[in-house]
Amino acid sequence: MSMISKNKILNVLFLYNYGQKVAFRRCFSVSAGSRQFDYSTDPIDPSEPTFDKILIANRGEIACRVIKTAKRMGIKTVAVHSIVDSSALHVKLADESICIGPAPARESYLNMEKILEAVRTTGSQAVHPGYGFLSENAEFVKILENENVAFIGPNAHAITGMGDKIHSKVIAKKAGVNIIPGFDGVVEGEDHCIEISRQIGYPVMIKASAGGGGKGMRIAWNDKEAREGFRLSKQEAASSFGDDRMLVEKFVDNPRHIEIQVLGDKYGNAVYLNERECSIQRRNQKVIEEAPSTFLDPETRKAMGEQAVSLAKNIGYGSAGTVEFLVDPQKHFYFLEMNTRLQVEHPITEAITGVDLVHQMIRVAKGHKLKLRQEDIPIRGWAIESRVYAEDPFKNFGLPSIGRLHRYIEPIHLPGVRCDSGIEEGSEISIYYDPMICKLVTYADTREEAIKRSLNALDHYVIRGVTHNIPLLRSILTQPRFISGDINTKFLPTVYPDGFHGVDLSAGERNNLAAIAACMWAKDDVRSRGTTDSISIIPTKWQLVATILDQEVHMEVRKQSCGNFEVIVDGAHMNIQGNISFGEPVLELKVGESSYVVQLISKNPTGTLRLRFEGTPFNVKVVTSKAHDLLKLMPEKPKLDTSKVVLSPMPGMVKSVNCTVGETVVEGQELLVIEAMKMQNKLVAGSAGKVKAVHCKPGQAVDDEALLVELE
Repeated sequence: MSMISKNKILNVLFLYNYGQKVAFRRCFSVSAGSRQFDYSTDPIDPSEPTFDKILIANRGEIACRVIKTAKRMGIKTVAVHSIVDSSALHVKLADESICIGPAPARESYLNMEKILEAVRTTGSQAVHPGYGFLSENAEFVKILENENVAFIGPNAHAITGMGDKIHSKVIAKKAGVNIIPGFDGVVEGEDHCIEISRQIGYPVMIKASAGGGGKGMRIAWNDKEAREGFRLSKQEAASSFGDDRMLVEKFVDNPRHIEIQVLGDKYGNAVYLNERECSIQRRNQKVIEEAPSTFLDPETRKAMGEQAVSLAKNIGYGSAGTVEFLVDPQKHFYFLEMNTRLQVEHPITEAITGVDLVHQMIRVAKGHKLKLRQEDIPIRGWAIESRVYAEDPFKNFGLPSIGRLHRYIEPIHLPGVRCDSGIEEGSEISIYYDPMICKLVTYADTREEAIKRSLNALDHYVIRGVTHNIPLLRSILTQPRFISGDINTKFLPTVYPDGFHGVDLSAGERNNLAAIAACMWAKDDVRSRGTTDSISIIPTKWQLVATILDQEVHMEVRKQSCGNFEVIVDGAHMNIQGNISFGEPVLELKVGESSYVVQLISKNPTGTLRLRFEGTPFNVKVVTSKAHDLLKLMPEKPKLDTSKVVLSPMPGMVKSVNCTVGETVVEGQELLVIEAMKMQNKLVAGSAGKVKAVHCKPGQAVDDEALLVELE
């Protein structure tokens, strides 16, 4: 496709509005009036020299994010993609695109030779790595330097120094940064790991030296967990980073995870752009972030910021980077690591500071000095980022889900909402890459208002085709501990000790949900009967029973002349107001004095409506009172004894099988390991018994709920 024709298509896409979403804006969607993203602290200077063309060595939302700023700066962009990403959004948005290999990352996005070939072919003057993949690979930086191509990130020395978690602690200590007690060396094996752990004292954190993003990390509270954690983390590290060196350090119990955004240039200048609160995590991966933190006072913020800047200057850091700290309840903070790249959660820093971090990275890579001084960096308002993933939050707070998005609408029409995504309606979520759908960012003058905007945005977010974690995100935002700012890295297991099971409905909320479902059933009944010749058979009153989570609600539903409905439950009369339309993806309804945003996900002929209510999907079975009485006579379907089978909890790849047919196993014994999105999950026996059959082998791809092992 010629450059001219591609630009014409982009212009058409920019103008074509469909259901509140504009195709061109999918990569970086901001609602009207979102003043927080005007980047007024250091705006783009059109007269400042910059690159003519850059290549983005990444995919998904971060590739789209970089393209957005590059276009604002007048820079042409090149997208690279694997075969399965050939129709991905970042490919459509770039001025040029080149295929660099098959789906596996090692053969495409981690293939330095292929990316270098794309740089040469397109004449790109610089490469932005995004995050992940090659973003913290010093060898890649050196190769680009030899080709006289700029790397939009720090130099190789800084990446090497901070990329190795063992060496980084030594450097941080010399720079006057507080560090966590631990073993300053490479752990040689499982026995050595146990020996070190005993010396430090449990609990300990076992993690990959070259790791990040929560991969290759385990907490161990005893020798058994240390041995198992070392083995699994080492395997994850080898798979994700190609480097399986491990380290062990003291685990700080009940800490907050607070990070400082830094920005440096090639002339020894550096500033910090305040903090981000990242304490709410699952499996050491962040779920919800906010800026600023409710916990830090100005003195602690300044101390942490100055230590982060000291570290950046000590290693000659010239780009955007993040220094992560663990902060205990007494506000003592300890160096965790430095991420020498653009962080996933950078938009919330941009929101409260007005600084476009991608713009700054490109400026620094071109050789410009920072214009920003420390006193120029503001804290204005509050920003919250919710990471929307294609994950099932009801399984260990989120196991991956795959599928095609057959309906997808971002809530960008709402005030103070920004969506950074790399997908669109029709996109495929596969097992090969991170399952992130979008970074949903809300901004307001106060934290209270930012939370309200987040809840409203999550309720209006339409995602069909994959399971997603919006139920968990919304629940977190409504928890009293979150609202009060009382959070730490143990927030999820503390607030949801038995796992996440969805929102807990009060009796009133259950009746309101039942009333909504009953009105939908009644409207569908009217619509269905309206196709007949006679209108006399269309009723205006129904006796219905709704079943929600095995609880029955008996109702009388009356259709009013104005088109609304009245529902009577236990003698209480409720008016249901709003347009109940099966063609609308989002319904805004009032039940009495309560307002709700409801989504009808699906309905089937048996009367079951799947509704998203208060963020959580509920199956609501609605039948007439007569049908309800008859259903009581039907025999119940026997339930599967899940203690005698092992089912795959997610789609993924079988990494190892650790049992054989005829072997006797005990309850809790590891039978196999499944890998998905570079995360490894062990599957154990639900009860003691003899292995009857093994239905998988290492390297085999399996679906969600696939039968893997049977016990006698």
